[in-house]
Amino acid sequence: MTSLAYPVQYTVWVNQAHTHLIDVTLHIAQPKTAQLTLSLPNWIPGSYLIRDFAKHLNCLKAMDSQGKRLDLQALSSALWQINDCKTDITLSYQVYAWDLSVRGAHFDDTHAFFNGTSVFLKVHEYQDQPCQISIPQTALTQSLNWHIATTLPRLDVDATGFGQYQAKNYRDLIEYPVEMGTFLALNFEACGIPHRVALTGKFERAKLDTDRLIQDLIKICETELTLFKAPYPFNEYLFQVMVTGDGYGGLEHTNSTALLCSRDNLPYLNDDKKTDSYLQFLELCSHEYFHSWNVKRIKPEVYRTAQLDKPVYTNQLWWFEGITSYYDGLFLNQAGLVNSDDYLNRLAKEMTRVYRMPGRFQQSVADSSYHTWTKFYQQDENAPNSIISYYTKGSLIALGLDLTIRAETQNKQSLNDVLLHLWQHKGLPNIGLDDFEIEQICSDVTGIDFSPFFQKYLYGTEDIPFHTLFKPFGIDFILRSALSATDLGGSTSKADSTNPQPALTLGANLKLSANHTLQVTHVWNEQAANLAGIAAGDELIALNGYKMTSVKQLETLLSKQNIGDTLSYHTFRRDELISGNLTLLAPIKDRVELIKTDKYDELSWLTESKGSH
Repeated sequence: MTSLAYPVQYTVWVNQAHTHLIDVTLHIAQPKTAQLTLSLPNWIPGSYLIRDFAKHLNCLKAMDSQGKRLDLQALSSALWQINDCKTDITLSYQVYAWDLSVRGAHFDDTHAFFNGTSVFLKVHEYQDQPCQISIPQTALTQSLNWHIATTLPRLDVDATGFGQYQAKNYRDLIEYPVEMGTFLALNFEACGIPHRVALTGKFERAKLDTDRLIQDLIKICETELTLFKAPYPFNEYLFQVMVTGDGYGGLEHTNSTALLCSRDNLPYLNDDKKTDSYLQFLELCSHEYFHSWNVKRIKPEVYRTAQLDKPVYTNQLWWFEGITSYYDGLFLNQAGLVNSDDYLNRLAKEMTRVYRMPGRFQQSVADSSYHTWTKFYQQDENAPNSIISYYTKGSLIALGLDLTIRAETQNKQSLNDVLLHLWQHKGLPNIGLDDFEIEQICSDVTGIDFSPFFQKYLYGTEDIPFHTLFKPFGIDFILRSALSATDLGGSTSKADSTNPQPALTLGANLKLSANHTLQVTHVWNEQAANLAGIAAGDELIALNGYKMTSVKQLETLLSKQNIGDTLSYHTFRRDELISGNLTLLAPIKDRVELIKTDKYDELSWLTESKGSH
């Protein structure tokens, strides 16, 4: 290919790991205008926070074909302009890569990972033109025997993945994260489509149960592919997994996902059964894989045309993250990875996450979607009292819709039908969704007037009446008080069942501080600590005259008290000693339990509906 075939060409080098600097050059062949504008995105699709990626860009300079340095004018922190462009231009710069997350770039002597939004400057005048990406071998990559895992379309690469790639345009370019290193590579097929897993990081590779991981991923992927049917949205797929001590998260892309998990999230040969942490990892994989349809192809119109330089607002995230959060666990059940009892128990715990948040009465899910840029992605210590997550309550809206549709249609339709309608009429033809459009589609597809439902539960702050919605399916929805600090909802543990008395609490979250005292992280409005004047950030040093050095000690003391008892307390706020009294209140009912009744029918809900597909 000549340079004119790819008017924009990037080259990426990883040379000196100790600097954590990725070297980049950008070559622009025969500029078609005398003035060029360049920028780096301020946010990455799928993560709705202004991250100012340009703050990690260093040593930016521009040269013409004669080696003359060109004037590069900064128009803002992430926007530049070059004037008097007459010949080929080459820009060079470095990117500081020390963000070990799924959103940025990270480079050390164990691996290199980057998203295009962190390393590729956009040339505005060429943003719709094809571009070439070269990732050559360096002395470092050769000495460490590194390979590349990416779904960037290949032009000319060697067996290790180093070489030349291409992208249709800039928006396409930033959809393919790149992982380099000595990762563990796994391969499988789902519905005839090649899938890869690249596991990077330090873990017991010899003890990893790779067969189990592959078989479970096949079941999840084929369950989702079978739901949507051909034509499939991709012809290959890659799970890029960074394994750390305690990481967790994911970010979806066109035909891949970048994942972060802990070592405990993986399956090992000596595990007797699927652990909760491994099921959590499978749910994460299920979630990000589902985004291949729901957000990468079925998407809001404002995201389809977003320029990534400033926030883009929509009230639709309740659908794109909430519905995805509902289906990620449901697919585990439909794929045969958890039975109905385990699924209901896991679902109850997810529902508890909503019912524990008093902020659900202060902010609607639609408002949570719209203000994600500040309130959700920049939470403070008062967040539980003031906001609600469009992930968690959005998933409850999905559950409420699914149960309502199934009950009203005698299980001949389900939420699947709405989802498939969106795929066929919006996703496949690449048509964006306007605000309020999905709500109307739900009514049109099912023949059910969902206007009151959405007004109350999406745009309002009412709790969804699950005690009524679950009954046709032989399931009792129960709200109860916590039995211990570790009670996260669902069925009670053996330890709790021996003493089923609700646990008294301060109405606050606490953690052990560096001073071996209990630090208050969150205080719930109108609960004991809040009414007594205790605030987030305070260090609780004594309660009722006893030094507090652990959460366990606090629980033991509270277990000997009764509702209405008044206890003295001493806290440090900054370096100031504060004392007072607090009165213990009756525990609130905010833990969800789902119990099968004698009317439960396995075929009534946790299977494919008859009318779906």
